[in-house]
Amino acid sequence: MRNAIAIGGSAGSFKVVVELLTKIPKSYNIPIFLCLHRLKHVRNGFSEALSLRSNLKVVEPQDKDEILPGKIYLAPANYHLLVGLDGKFHLSVEEAVNHSRPSIDYLFSSAALHYGKYLTGVLLSGANRDGAIGMQHINMEGGQTIVQSPEESQVNTMPKSCLELFKPDLILESEQIINYLVGLKG
Repeated sequence: MRNAIAIGGSAGSFKVVVELLTKIPKSYNIPIFLCLHRLKHVRNGFSEALSLRSNLKVVEPQDKDEILPGKIYLAPANYHLLVGLDGKFHLSVEEAVNHSRPSIDYLFSSAALHYGKYLTGVLLSGANRDGAIGMQHINMEGGQTIVQSPEESQVNTMPKSCLELFKPDLILESEQIINYLVGLKG
């Protein structure tokens, strides 16, 4: 049983995320946290575009919003999204990590502290090393780690950087990742 899913990606990950959102059923009760690198000055339209393709509502959480099941939470542009030990979201404008804000590492590491073994972390295609340390933290806290196959990734820097740090639980192609996540029960 998994109580939350955290997904991170950058260049080359959008197609995989959209495909996942179209396949997640309306009855899905696991909260999904998305941290996707995007333009920091474009604040509107991204979550709405994802919502049009999703069976679940995609929202950009505000600071101190409670985490609820059955929703997809997208890290807002130019803010780090963190999961607090209080079960609420926290937004930060701290310095960029690996040239990125929002930082996948920040989201993954904070979610790992809150959910421990009940977190599934997924690192997709991307052009920098953001997410590798966060995935390692998920692993150290007993959570499940899934990395997109570097051979299949459109840009393989993120998956490869994770594999350089530790051996994740699963290395899967995008279709396998989608099927696996859809099959998880809360």
